[in-house]
Amino acid sequence: MSRRLTIVAATLLVYLAVAGLFLIAVGGVARRGEGGAPLFGPRVAIVEIEGIIIDVDDVVRELKELRDNPSVRAVVIRINSPGGVVAPTQEVHDAIERLRAAGKPVVASLGAVAASGGYYIAVAADQIYANPGTLTGSIGVIMQMANFEPLMKKVGVDYIVVKAGQFKDIGNVGRAMTPDERRVLQALLDDVHGQFIGAVAKGRKLERDDVVRFADGRVFSGVQAKDLKMVDALGGLEDAVLAAGKLAGLPSPPSVIQPKRKFSFMDLLRNQFRGSAAAALLRPSLPAFKTPLYLMD
Repeated sequence: MSRRLTIVAATLLVYLAVAGLFLIAVGGVARRGEGGAPLFGPRVAIVEIEGIIIDVDDVVRELKELRDNPSVRAVVIRINSPGGVVAPTQEVHDAIERLRAAGKPVVASLGAVAASGGYYIAVAADQIYANPGTLTGSIGVIMQMANFEPLMKKVGVDYIVVKAGQFKDIGNVGRAMTPDERRVLQALLDDVHGQFIGAVAKGRKLERDDVVRFADGRVFSGVQAKDLKMVDALGGLEDAVLAAGKLAGLPSPPSVIQPKRKFSFMDLLRNQFRGSAAAALLRPSLPAFKTPLYLMD
């Protein structure tokens, strides 16, 4: 009987010791999150936007989750993108505005490149941080199409199109573009360019005429962009996180939710073949000869 009591007592002591160690560990973690800030409670979340902007469903869904998450008090959008397709770019821009409307400050952190569509997304934020050497701006819209008619004639290929509607085959690679088609496409691009200018003027609180002066497709460094009031301050990701925490009234430095990163087999292959000809083949690209895409890139 005494032996059984000894075993029970020893087991209970081991259990209490393990429970005590667990509580100590949890308490330590709770007291020290990233940078010494509290791990539990109010936090700043980081969302990454990388590469050409085409499919943004995951980003928009993540922004909505952060909007609905009561522990997230502010968000930093880390942008490394040369731009992309217009409509998906505008979806992310609008999702950021909804995040702000929910009372959560948003700070954009521009990485190596945040041009055209990348900058379009950034102007939805409360503040924009850029590195001195960041390439940004490129406020413009472009549509590129090939004309293979001379080549087809040389090799004896006839490109036949049957259509109903004068402009249904606009951008046809088998013939030269007509003046009327060029006018239609130019009007389309001018309209989207105007939307871009309007978004910059609204987001940066600038007069539209002031934006028009530099909205000619030029690329600027971070220093130049600051002089033009395209960005608020020069700094990296850490500076943007501190600014977001300050806007949300969090202690400095704030606890951070790191960006979600999904495993991608294609990314793995690109890393393996980095610097080789194979890497260029694996790089994501836009469809070349389907419906013409007007791009911010």
